[in-house]
Amino acid sequence: MATNPGLFSEWPWKMLGSFKYVVLAPWVAHGIQQVATKGWREADLGYLVILPSMILRGLHNQAWITVSRLQNARGKRQIVDRGIEFEQIDRERNWDDQIILSAILLFLGALHLPGGQNLPLWRTDGAVLLALLHAGPVEFLYYWFHRALHHHFLYTRYHSHHHASIVTEPITSVIHPFAELVAYELLFSIPMIACVLTGTASIMTFELYMLYIDFMNNMGHCNFELVPTWLFTWFPPLKYLMYTPSFHSLHHTQFRTNYSLFMPFYDYIYNTMDKSSDTLHEKSIESKEEAVDVVHLTHLTSLQSIYHMRPGFAEFAAKPYASKWYMRIMWPLSWLSMVLTWAYGSWFTVERNVMEKLKIQSWAIPRYNFHYGLNWEKEAINNLIVKAICEADKKGAKVVSLGLLNQVVHCFLQLSNLQTSICHRLKSGGILCIKRSTMY
Repeated sequence: MATNPGLFSEWPWKMLGSFKYVVLAPWVAHGIQQVATKGWREADLGYLVILPSMILRGLHNQAWITVSRLQNARGKRQIVDRGIEFEQIDRERNWDDQIILSAILLFLGALHLPGGQNLPLWRTDGAVLLALLHAGPVEFLYYWFHRALHHHFLYTRYHSHHHASIVTEPITSVIHPFAELVAYELLFSIPMIACVLTGTASIMTFELYMLYIDFMNNMGHCNFELVPTWLFTWFPPLKYLMYTPSFHSLHHTQFRTNYSLFMPFYDYIYNTMDKSSDTLHEKSIESKEEAVDVVHLTHLTSLQSIYHMRPGFAEFAAKPYASKWYMRIMWPLSWLSMVLTWAYGSWFTVERNVMEKLKIQSWAIPRYNFHYGLNWEKEAINNLIVKAICEADKKGAKVVSLGLLNQVVHCFLQLSNLQTSICHRLKSGGILCIKRSTMY
């Protein structure tokens, strides 16, 4: 929470815990009733797509979480090179509250706002109007509202909750007290309400606008730079119309600069842009090869283990040995993830930790338990292990430990001239260490 929580800081459905989605039940039931009584052709399509849209937004956010954690585990293009505390993970686990709030407001608008019913799929004039209103009033009002939130009175009661995360993740963007997020939602609704009242609203315009907001929010807080510098060289005005992850990261480390929402031109106008923004962008976009001291080479186990990894779902990762009933309906996704990891064909970094001067990384072979029992997979797995060990050696690893089924002794026959020691546990319980001197 904030340093000194203000009024309406708590989410109203917090007491419901995992059952908080029941607050959407009345509107979902109303949509079902529309389809049952009017049929698909006569039902309000704009109303019916709200729930699927919210589900897609959740998947979009989760995709950003996974990509961000995988990228930051690699350490390349990372902006703030620090680890994330467990306290932050717990504090940001309610990121879906914002999606629930958005859904409620959209349902209310579709039911009660004049002109908000039976919207067409697309209107170009509405899309242009929405873009202009966002670039104008929304960005302007957000800039000054954001600066006001940094005043001591509002900061300690509300905005300090968001700034408790110095090392940001994509979903840090929506971690705010309830009252503050309501203000943001009302601010973002200005272009949408204007389109409805002028009769230029459309379903696709609203969907694309929400996608734009989510994408820019997630990108700005992902803590790795992905916007190439040549983009601004090729089209210089773009630097005033689109921020970068490094630009917004400075706001979380310096606090008194870079207040803009997505378009930095107000920071240029009011002279609040951090002077190191361009330098940090150029520095962060460079791909850095980080040395490592210890590598633990593991692998996936069951099909559900992909969710228990750090880049997966925090809810599952917090309980690595627990299996929930609702995970059974995720079997199609589990099989798809298995195929994708199998096709990836290389190890990937799962986690990166620093203990004083010791740099430790966990790498995973993209294979599951059952792969190790297939004769036709053994050679491929062996090659993956050898490739990973050689890569660890190139990165300066002094020790490589092999976990579980990666403890394949005959892979060492392919290793020579390495500068690292390899350790793995024997069936007897002892530990076999093949040191540098024995590899020549």
